[in-house]
Amino acid sequence: MKALRPRIAMLLKVLRWTSVGVLLTLLVLDLTFPPPLPRAGDTSTLVVARDGTPLRAFADRDGVWRYPVPREGVSPLYLQALLTYEDRWFWQHPGINPWALLRAGGQLVMRGHIVSGGSTLTMQVARILEPPANSRHTRTPWGKTRQLLRAVQLEVHLSKRQILDLYLERAPFGGTIEGVEAASWAYLGKPASRLSHAEAALLAVLPQSPSRLRPDRHPQAARAARDKVLARMVSLQVWSQAQVDDARIEPVVARSLQPPLSAALLALRLHQRQPAASRIVSTIDADLQCTLEQRVTAYFSNLPERTSAALLVVDNATMEARAYVGSVKFGDSKRLGHVDMVQAWRSPGSTLKPFLYGLALDDGLIHSQSLLVDAPQGFGGYRPGNFDAAFNGPVGAAQALQRSLNVPAVDVLDHVGPARFAARLANAGIDLRFPAGAGPNLAMILGGTGARLEDLVGAFAAFNRDGLSGRVRYTRDDRTSDRRLLSPGAAWIVRQILQDNPRPGYALDTFDTGSRPRVAWKTGTSYGYRDAWAIGGTGRYTVGVWVGRPDGTPLPGQYGAVTALPLMFEVIDSLPRGRSDAMTTPAPATVAQVEVCWPLGLPPDPRAPQLCQKRLQAWTLDGNVPPTFAERDARLWRSGLETFQRDAVSGRRLSADCTAPHLAQPAQIARWPALASPWLTAAQRSASQLPPLAADCAADGRDASAALRIEGLNDRATIARAPGSPAPATLRLRALGTDTDVQWLVDGRWIARTRGTRGFEHGFDAPGEHTLTALAESGAWASVRFRVLR
Repeated sequence: MKALRPRIAMLLKVLRWTSVGVLLTLLVLDLTFPPPLPRAGDTSTLVVARDGTPLRAFADRDGVWRYPVPREGVSPLYLQALLTYEDRWFWQHPGINPWALLRAGGQLVMRGHIVSGGSTLTMQVARILEPPANSRHTRTPWGKTRQLLRAVQLEVHLSKRQILDLYLERAPFGGTIEGVEAASWAYLGKPASRLSHAEAALLAVLPQSPSRLRPDRHPQAARAARDKVLARMVSLQVWSQAQVDDARIEPVVARSLQPPLSAALLALRLHQRQPAASRIVSTIDADLQCTLEQRVTAYFSNLPERTSAALLVVDNATMEARAYVGSVKFGDSKRLGHVDMVQAWRSPGSTLKPFLYGLALDDGLIHSQSLLVDAPQGFGGYRPGNFDAAFNGPVGAAQALQRSLNVPAVDVLDHVGPARFAARLANAGIDLRFPAGAGPNLAMILGGTGARLEDLVGAFAAFNRDGLSGRVRYTRDDRTSDRRLLSPGAAWIVRQILQDNPRPGYALDTFDTGSRPRVAWKTGTSYGYRDAWAIGGTGRYTVGVWVGRPDGTPLPGQYGAVTALPLMFEVIDSLPRGRSDAMTTPAPATVAQVEVCWPLGLPPDPRAPQLCQKRLQAWTLDGNVPPTFAERDARLWRSGLETFQRDAVSGRRLSADCTAPHLAQPAQIARWPALASPWLTAAQRSASQLPPLAADCAADGRDASAALRIEGLNDRATIARAPGSPAPATLRLRALGTDTDVQWLVDGRWIARTRGTRGFEHGFDAPGEHTLTALAESGAWASVRFRVLR
């Protein structure tokens, strides 16, 4: 025994050094030939909805569709079927199963063909990861040996869980489809987490021969292979006989392969933002997105070619997008469906007006019933008109906003300041774009700038978020960005004004409004019918709709109230509702309702009832009750309070130079803005006029301007076209008594502008009673009534 000890020691020393040599050799080989593990970014990208439903997949550089999913995202039934049928000892073996290899080899020798494989899941992963040049030789002896070595190598480098995840992500399922999640959506139209017993068995066996067993091409072969797996599951007592019997009944449906394509333009946007991400979870509601895409396509299917639309639905609480439709139909070249109009710069039309009125409230310039004048007037050479070319005379701020009147909006912007307004919008997230060489100006409130739908929706949400605008979020990782746009009180007042505007075709309380959401809404149409907008908000959601042509060409006859607004209301009515949607939100402490009087715009004074010609209920902010704007051109007329001296006996006005003695007493009248005169009643005009001067008093320069006179048409005249002529009755008209610009209106609708006594010709073809009005910049005016025969 003593003689053997040196030999045993020498043998152990040789074995030790041999083991060290083998280990060093294996280490060198491992470093020289590392396992071909997937590299970062070397994968396809899947964009999913908030519940995990795939929206759009982007193939990798080899064109492979792969939807990464962890083991927890796969049905336990599939994992049971996979491990039972393919590799029962997966969690125990070191990458290879010697007993399975011996069994497979013996069957090959005894029967002359392959009866069952000896590959483990690790070996299959090794084969999947091999470059294409090597994977073609996997059935040769060298190929099998290489696969065995790679399997052991993978077991050294990766955990069992990581190896299983690689199989779940990259197992071949036919064509360019890899991974169980992609296969489940492609063949079954559902996530791998919701597989039935039959579906789990089908997907477990499909990678064995993906070309021969594809259910969309060979449903019978696929069913036979599935049933073989089911038989194995019951024989090994993993599933019960009853479960397998039920599973056998399920048919294998031949379903055409269609990659998911929902919210396609948003998915592309998110993919471009994170090109290396394998899975991007968006905030989109999958069911709502699908429904609204179908609705938008059907709604606009009759519009002309090259017409597109965009729709955005945002949750006010989180500013997360719930639906995102960037074009009418993605991929439709005739409608330029590849252009994402949610983030396109377009003229916003009148959609900026609610923000302007809110800012004016915060500045103490107006209250909800401030007297504004919708009449032809100039602002430093800029002369806006209304969409329908009609004018309405004196209107309240709320009415002006609800009816989207242009002249009052420009008047308010002139007082706020275009540059300041643009700066406030920029701070709230609306970065406007102006033409080259231009900056903020009065035309911006009528659409003379550029804005994006997503920015407008983010800002419009402020009316239901206590004045805080927000950046729309498309993933939960997107940073929250809330900015103060308006005070809570101003936001509440503007929301009330917009909510009180009934839907077109409906009066307030037409139907049961208790269950319908209260909607604060605004439309807009850009110059030349290039952009039609509708934006609305409830307590829970804000919805924006844009319609137009991406190339910027006009779309005649299509404007916000007709084209975009009906769809917006359809969408809002179909959204999930909460109790807050139909409830009236109480006013903030800074808001109060007070009685005001026109024309001064101030609370009534019991000591001077003659100053209150029209009483209204107005929402005020922070206790401010600002008076009516002063007129710009006050050469002859002045709005506001007029104080004078009058004779206590005759009531006539006294000037500073009267020859006879008088018993003077102070007096006041409230004057309307001069440009409102043609729309006033006779009683209102009389109550706003100064009494005539006493005969012995010298002129004080406070008399009204000389009245205009219309030449070319007498009052109460009847006109008709010439007998047998198709041309309308045409008259030559001019205004006498002014050297300023004169605006001409028929029934309140603008028809022409002249200078001084210059005349113009106009044809009258609408039969019936009409009123022609000439209105000078000084406030002087004249009108005649006439009748046009058929």
